[in-house]
Amino acid sequence: MPIAALLGLCMAGFVGWAFVVDDPLGGEPVAVIKLPSGTLPAASAGGAPAASPSAEAPAADKSVAAAPAPAAAPPAGGQTITIIDGSTGKRQEVTLPAGGGGEKVAAVEPHLLEATRHGHVPRIGLDGARPSAAYARKPPAGATAQSVRIALVVGGLGVSATATADAMRKLPGVVTFGFVPYGGDIEKLAAKARSDGHELLLQLPMEPFEYPDNDPGPQTLLTSLTSEQNVDRMQWAMSRMQGYVGIINYMGGRFTSTETAIGPVLREVAKRGLVYVDDGSSPRSLAGQFAGANNLPFAKAAVVLDAVPSNAEMDRALAKLEATAREAGSAVGVARALPLSIERLAQWIKQAEGRGIVLVPITTLTARAKPS
Repeated sequence: MPIAALLGLCMAGFVGWAFVVDDPLGGEPVAVIKLPSGTLPAASAGGAPAASPSAEAPAADKSVAAAPAPAAAPPAGGQTITIIDGSTGKRQEVTLPAGGGGEKVAAVEPHLLEATRHGHVPRIGLDGARPSAAYARKPPAGATAQSVRIALVVGGLGVSATATADAMRKLPGVVTFGFVPYGGDIEKLAAKARSDGHELLLQLPMEPFEYPDNDPGPQTLLTSLTSEQNVDRMQWAMSRMQGYVGIINYMGGRFTSTETAIGPVLREVAKRGLVYVDDGSSPRSLAGQFAGANNLPFAKAAVVLDAVPSNAEMDRALAKLEATAREAGSAVGVARALPLSIERLAQWIKQAEGRGIVLVPITTLTARAKPS
């Protein structure tokens, strides 16, 4: 009897607890998922809240509420990514359009990567393969030695969400893109640009004459550092993204005009099978001399197209670029990813073919570099 009385007492207690506690799962284990503020899910058709799309599914022995509500899909073939604006820290969701390069792009080659303390950086493969060749885009069929060839480089990408999306949407794949190594989503953006057919350059921050009043950013290469320290900073920048064909200076008036500073850096560029592009902003740059001495494929911009960012000045700069290309057979023009610059270049590109201009990727004009 005492045992029966004890069992009866337990049963009565359980029934009482069931009436008092509102738990339809009857005490079964439940996974509780904490959602970030501002991301409360909308109610599903059955009235139950949908789980966060970003939450991981719980283990099989745990119960969860309704299935996640499907997220709004980007346009067909598009890709939505988050870009952090380097100047303001603002996060912005940007939907990039489907690739328009029309050319299948090779994946990043593991055998062309070397592990460093900062991450992977490009290298020449054991088979002699060079990143500058592996990631190069084929030039258009009309790009012969007799044609008037122009390579356009648009830099400053990867930091501003609006400018990056604008450039990818409006400029064709034959335009070379330069990425600053500070963007929060630079790896994804670089991959997207390559899938659109663009050749990529890494913009390497270098000391300008006005430094530190004019500061390119963290890990800037400085004339006051040893060559080993500068190469280490260079490898930090090189590890931020992959799939680029070469390096272009980001500022660097003082650095590129200092022999003991620029020399070791260009030897490192040559050692890693890349090309080097001088943006033409400093007439005192020694980059061309050291590129020749190290058998480094090299190109120098003939015109900075938006040194004065106005339609009239850009038109004059583009006319000068055309004249230079017609006289020399080829020329390189550089511009920043400013809204005005992107819009004006997009218009000029549509008209260039009718004037006998053939646009080419940057490696087309660096492949035949000769020692000076």
